Amino acid sequence: MEGANLSVVTEFLFTGFPKLQDGGLLYFFPLLSIYIFIVIGNLLIFFAVRLDTHLHNPMYHFISIFSFLEIWYTTATIPKMLSNLISSQKTISFIGCLLQMYFFHSLGNTEGALLTVMAIDRYLAICNPLRYPTIMTPRLCTQLSAGSCVFGFLILLPEIVWISTLPFCGPNQIHQIFCDFTPLLHLACADASMILVQDVVHALAILITGLTGTFLLILTTYVFILSTVFRIPSAEGKQKAFSTCASHLTVVIVHFGFAAIVYLKPEASGGDDTLMAVPYTVITPFLSPLIFSLRNKDMKNALRKVLGKRSFLNK
Repeated sequence: MEGANLSVVTEFLFTGFPKLQDGGLLYFFPLLSIYIFIVIGNLLIFFAVRLDTHLHNPMYHFISIFSFLEIWYTTATIPKMLSNLISSQKTISFIGCLLQMYFFHSLGNTEGALLTVMAIDRYLAICNPLRYPTIMTPRLCTQLSAGSCVFGFLILLPEIVWISTLPFCGPNQIHQIFCDFTPLLHLACADASMILVQDVVHALAILITGLTGTFLLILTTYVFILSTVFRIPSAEGKQKAFSTCASHLTVVIVHFGFAAIVYLKPEASGGDDTLMAVPYTVITPFLSPLIFSLRNKDMKNALRKVLGKRSFLNK
């Protein structure tokens, strides 16, 4: 693939993985265990909400959709990571790279949009409780969930299509453990100024539609929520209101916090991009089912019913 203008890159080589002889299997089994936990944990939450009529309300509906998305979000990257850890050829095809990048970021954007919807749902439930049942109807919940998916999968489509038209003539080494925009764009055999413009556009897209846009909207809703909660006279009422928001707010901080570390880091700052990508792609989805279940009594009861074990998740 060194043939400059005449050769075309058909696959990319990941250089962020340890070689098999350097202990690749030591990473394989922990990552496999984490992936299995993510899939099973989120599936349990999804089916617990669907099967338990006590959880048939907007808050748990959105949690179940988020858990379902987490499964596919990790499936976009981790299975390929696992195969590369035990393979001597740590490669991915050009089409496979584009698809991995598209689904990974589209699902991430969908989750960000859904977290925003969940914040609005909590705002309506706490700040406007009398009208909440008539506003947040099952039909609206379905529309908001579908709208989050449509937004997440359409917002990056033009960028992916544009990248697919770029010439890639070598080198083909991606210094990362999965396909991502910036490492891939730096491999394109295109005018440097055009790549720089695309980098800026991509950064602005992340800021406006992703990290900053959705996070600021969530932050705004919580300002109103907190102002309402502090006006509740009883301590028990305040604690109940806070408890309904605690898990969501924790997931928001983890999700957007790791994303900001990875994607808003100046390139000149250096650091190990591979090490920084692991929390965002692996640790965040790993923590989500724990956050949504461990401190939620209703969810714990529903999970006991799904598993048929009364001793499961006891305090």
